[in-house]
Amino acid sequence: MSQTNKLKIFNDPIYGFITIPNSLIYDLIQHPYFQRLRRISQMGMSYLVYPGAHHTRFHHALGCMHIMQKAVQTLKFKGVSISEDEENALYIAILLHDIGHGPYSHAMEHSIVEEVHHEELSLLFMEQLNKEFDGKLALAIQVFKGEYHRKFMLQLISSQLDMDRMDYLKRDSFYSGVAEGNINSERLIQMMHVQDDYLVIEEKGIYSVEKFLVARRLMYWQAYLHKTSVVAELILTKILKRAKELTHKGIVLPCSEPLQFFLQHKISLTDFDKSVLDTFSYLDDYDVLGAIKAWQFHDDFVLQSLCKMILNRDLLKIQMSDDKPLKEKLLDLKNKYISITGITEKEAEYFVFKGKLKNQAYSKSSEPIRILKKDKTIEDVVEASDQLHLKALSKPVTKYFICFPKVLVER
Repeated sequence: MSQTNKLKIFNDPIYGFITIPNSLIYDLIQHPYFQRLRRISQMGMSYLVYPGAHHTRFHHALGCMHIMQKAVQTLKFKGVSISEDEENALYIAILLHDIGHGPYSHAMEHSIVEEVHHEELSLLFMEQLNKEFDGKLALAIQVFKGEYHRKFMLQLISSQLDMDRMDYLKRDSFYSGVAEGNINSERLIQMMHVQDDYLVIEEKGIYSVEKFLVARRLMYWQAYLHKTSVVAELILTKILKRAKELTHKGIVLPCSEPLQFFLQHKISLTDFDKSVLDTFSYLDDYDVLGAIKAWQFHDDFVLQSLCKMILNRDLLKIQMSDDKPLKEKLLDLKNKYISITGITEKEAEYFVFKGKLKNQAYSKSSEPIRILKKDKTIEDVVEASDQLHLKALSKPVTKYFICFPKVLVER
């Protein structure tokens, strides 16, 4: 029997070499559930705006594990006791935190499976892997669910300054070319400490935290909530909605078996047994893109039109505003499009619709980012900072939009 070398290294454009800490992590990375992440894009449809944004969830998960290794090293160096089992649990939890993402990441979160968040699916995958790996993920699952008694460990995985955010800001900024999103993750990690079982940032690292929060806000408006990315993702969800509608009318659409399964069945969290989970694990970006390529030739006007929009990047027009759009305007646009195309009012809703976007760089109601002062007291970063703009960053900003076919502007 050949012995596989499990102490591999990955060459990453962000951090250089990433090492796999042990053979269990290697086996998890090799598992088909995890390898699927190579086929799930990290930034959804953002490549239609930023052509370089083709990186995957696989990249991101490895990057998160790498900076978690750096964070553990830093905390241990500062005298925080972390056992080998706890260390391993942190690596496993952060490596698998996004394993439940469906095709095109957030774009389709509620389209393929109704009312199920990717975090819930990540947990289902982790629990299934735990069975396959003889209970070796039990502590990681406990930490991931926030049930472990050491609070700071959950903060490293899920908080307003976790390894997930640190990696995606740096990585997405690099691949999209949006320089404003770049952050100094090394400095942030070096400034980490644990006080009273909370993750804290030493006071001298406060400027790095401020830069991190500003970068997050700018990345949201410039990349994640860029109006073209937003409208492309909305069209994608409407394609699946239409496909489900036609399937439920008895029309069989050409697509892969896993996608066909989710078009035919309404699946909620309680339906996820091993068989459904495996079917979900066979789904990735390629199933959806392959279906869209086939459906552009379908005789249903709505489905073929929406598919061609994505494939040819000839999207709906999107208009942003600080104020709610008037119902009359929406109705007027809808009626105009009906008169041009002869489609029904219900079908017109696929092409003319409204929505809103919300961006909040820092939430005062969530777990705060704690600053450790020189006198050993702890303060919320907003209170500790002398920058007034941090208070502004903690206020949610809402923008409204309407989408409609470009032909309505051209007429």
